[in-house]
Amino acid sequence: MEPRANPDQTGSPSPDRRIALLIDADNVSHSTIAAMLAELSKYGVANIRRAYGDWTAPGMKGWTSKLHEHAIRPVQQFSYSKGKNATDMALVIEAMELLYTQKPDAFCIASSDADFTPLVMHLKASGQDVYGFGERKTPDPFVNACTTFLYLDRLGEGQSSVAPPSTSGPIGVTRDVPAKTVAQPKPSAEGKASKAPLSQDTKLVAVLRGAVEATAGDDGWAPLDAAGNAAKRQAPIDPRNYGARNFPKLFEAVGLFEIVRAEETGQSYVADKRNKERAAKPRF
Repeated sequence: MEPRANPDQTGSPSPDRRIALLIDADNVSHSTIAAMLAELSKYGVANIRRAYGDWTAPGMKGWTSKLHEHAIRPVQQFSYSKGKNATDMALVIEAMELLYTQKPDAFCIASSDADFTPLVMHLKASGQDVYGFGERKTPDPFVNACTTFLYLDRLGEGQSSVAPPSTSGPIGVTRDVPAKTVAQPKPSAEGKASKAPLSQDTKLVAVLRGAVEATAGDDGWAPLDAAGNAAKRQAPIDPRNYGARNFPKLFEAVGLFEIVRAEETGQSYVADKRNKERAAKPRF
């Protein structure tokens, strides 16, 4: 199996990496398809594209043109029992079939439904990367299970200038963080919204500090690309969910790390400001 590439601007994914894109059409808007395919192009080629739903339902009409436009195979699944989601079952069955027959290099599950969490965990245990797309309502277990998860309203963004207020979220994901301030609004003692910096996100800080420690040399400095990759291996962090374009911007926004760029090589290095034993500068 080929090495897993990281699309966080710290590594270049293989252009011929085969990805199976499986869409829960009951939970994903057809208007996001083009953006999802563009995002997946950073990881490889989505040469298997399937959307699952009851295509006889009136609410699915908007999908028709998108299916043809983006060469997505529709999979019909009738709702045999009221209150039971037959679409989910069909997606899971085909994902398992693909895993053992077509054997793609990675999977992408587009849904906001936590019922797919066991599927994602099984695919990852089988050596697959699993990329997730979903709405802000996506439950934490599904988000955390994915290799990388990106909210649909962040697709196509580098840094947005305006975002709705934040709510608490899982590790690796900050809900609706304003990009310019890269801050997370929280109620103040007076009942008004105050902007708490990312340095107060203890889970995020723990992951980033752990990544720097794991990749730092004896001088206390870590190559920034290596630290970003290490953070990705710990949790499904996408810097854009925090309002940052990439990992260098995320480390900078947190404010607890020192970043130095080597003019000779263009390589950037990062160190934890708490580490008083670090060298004044990295040994390039």
